[in-house]
Amino acid sequence: MSEKIIALLVEFVTHVIDAGGYAGIVALMGIESACIPLPSEIIMPFAGYLAYQGHFSLFWAATAGAVGCNLGSAVAYWIGAKGGRPLVERYGRWVLMSHHDLDWMTEFFSRYGSITVLVARLLPVVRTFIAFPAGIAKMSQTRFHIYTFVGSWPWCFALAYAGMRLGEAWHTDPRFYAAFHHFHVAVEIALLAGFIWFVWERVKRGRHAQSA
Repeated sequence: MSEKIIALLVEFVTHVIDAGGYAGIVALMGIESACIPLPSEIIMPFAGYLAYQGHFSLFWAATAGAVGCNLGSAVAYWIGAKGGRPLVERYGRWVLMSHHDLDWMTEFFSRYGSITVLVARLLPVVRTFIAFPAGIAKMSQTRFHIYTFVGSWPWCFALAYAGMRLGEAWHTDPRFYAAFHHFHVAVEIALLAGFIWFVWERVKRGRHAQSA
């Protein structure tokens, strides 16, 4: 089951990037930054692999990813700015964001200000949801998009670079291929278990909050 889920997800990502090129990267990273669970950890490494094959420039692939982050984050920012905290609290559970997550990010944002947006873009999970408190606080949109781009670009570049090096190792180091082939099932199970744990923790928090 895990192999089928991951295979379908990877197939979707690879098809969009193959068909759309840089625009495909922008679209996929926009979806991820709009809080739809489509991991950048799959999107950008494949873009980097295509850079290894000569289809992309690593620099422009990372730039396309950062542009997509800006477009998707604008949606989350707008929801926070227009609907405020009540709207985010009401619908946050649909993107696996609990009240606890929102409280933590809002407090962090209030304490350190708009620079939080830049720092959060370098952190897994948090980077996806930080646009909500920024919108609630009605942070300057110009500063929001500058910080989002500046913070997202290194993240996208690092993942794409990892994908490029993965492609190099895959074709030049037979030990790497043999090891990956031997352990790929264990890796997939670990990824699936991590995702299930992430979802369960947030569902459990939501039930606890409702019963309190």
